[in-house]
Amino acid sequence: MDSSYFRVFADYNQWANARLYDAVAKLPDVEYRKPRQSFFKSIHGTLNHLLVADRIWLSRIEPPQVAMPLNSILYEDFAALRMAREAEDRRVVSLVGAMTTETLSGDLVYTNNSGAAFTTPMAQVLAHLFNHQTHHRGQAHDQLSQTDVAPPELDLMYYLRRRQT
Repeated sequence: MDSSYFRVFADYNQWANARLYDAVAKLPDVEYRKPRQSFFKSIHGTLNHLLVADRIWLSRIEPPQVAMPLNSILYEDFAALRMAREAEDRRVVSLVGAMTTETLSGDLVYTNNSGAAFTTPMAQVLAHLFNHQTHHRGQAHDQLSQTDVAPPELDLMYYLRRRQT
């Protein structure tokens, strides 16, 4: 498998996160932290979860491996969380950009947060990483739609069309 496929998703992921964070930055803090019907209880909790999950998966790819509760709040402050998200997105873009066909064709051996050992094809790990981002970014997008701030277009097709111009 050629890494260009996953490079598109790494770039798209970075673009979509930036757009979502731009919109969320317009919220008053009370709306940002407001409890909502969601896995991670608020926009703040959901955005932290996305960073937690990325750090866990990336540590499996580039040890040392870390484990932490999936509902961890890594950053209480939105500005600090945003800076960390931007750094993590650059890390994802760099990591995927450096992957060779051999790496993508191989397996990743790792342990999950409970200590169980797994072997998963690297291409499937990356597919999961980006699918997971899209899933929870969609939840944050939905939560944002419950506020006065209009959620931005995040569909992959918008990103792809923008790249072509």
